[in-house]
Amino acid sequence: LSLAWGIAQLGWIAGPATLLLFSSITYYTSRLLSDCYRHHSTGKRNYTYMEAACGIVQCVMLCGATIGYAITASISMVAIRKSDCLHKRGHAASCKFSTNLYLVGMGVAEVVVSQIPNFHKLAWLSVLAAIMSFLYASIGLGLAVARVASGTWGKGETSSSLTGVEANGMDKIWRMCTAIGDMAFACSYSAILIEIQSTPAENKVMKKASGVAVSVSTVFYLLCGCFGYAAFGNRAPGNMLSASGFYEPFWLIDLANVCIVIHLVGAFQVNLAYFTRCLNRQVALQEKVIVI
Repeated sequence: LSLAWGIAQLGWIAGPATLLLFSSITYYTSRLLSDCYRHHSTGKRNYTYMEAACGIVQCVMLCGATIGYAITASISMVAIRKSDCLHKRGHAASCKFSTNLYLVGMGVAEVVVSQIPNFHKLAWLSVLAAIMSFLYASIGLGLAVARVASGTWGKGETSSSLTGVEANGMDKIWRMCTAIGDMAFACSYSAILIEIQSTPAENKVMKKASGVAVSVSTVFYLLCGCFGYAAFGNRAPGNMLSASGFYEPFWLIDLANVCIVIHLVGAFQVNLAYFTRCLNRQVALQEKVIVI
């Protein structure tokens, strides 16, 4: 949902090209990880990225992603409250709320959810997360398409350009780097691929599945980003559903943000599971040393 803002910073040429570049890198990385699925000599199953390659980069990335999920979820919670406030008091009303309380609530909720036994065996969680992701992305895309279809795009405040938002010096560089980071983050699922994948008979199955997944997600990303930029132009918000993007219909905006929260609660736990395994491994090693 921030891809519209990213394309606005880079423009019609560099924006989609950068997104396609990161999608290609993700697909290539996924193919490499598929070949690391089993050890090339022993044939032993590599259950984690740490066993297949080097885990330090993965640890740092997943740590950042988990923090980002918590922040984004709290922003979406505030967006629901803000949407209702603007609907009741008018779009010009000053409806500002702090995310602090919602961040704390997100943390408490994650602690509770983390206590569910055999969390990794909850197959329905992946289905639920996929449905939630598809729903909120579809709502954002649908609203953007509707705004473009209304005929108001490309004029005045919604004008766009080939080179993106005009800015001077370091401000432009900072905006471009942030936009590139957002696009890279959107295409970062390969870092946890081995942790979440099942056990197909061979890596050819994984490569085919990765190809389909990356292709579908890339098309969706391009549609959301390009239509969002077309709808808002150089004034594209950082998040179409929670940053002064769409206001009506407010119930649809609320539904989309609820879907975001549900999706991120599950995604948080998937990333957290990796750190839990690392922590358990370290505790086990320490206990072994103490016993010896």
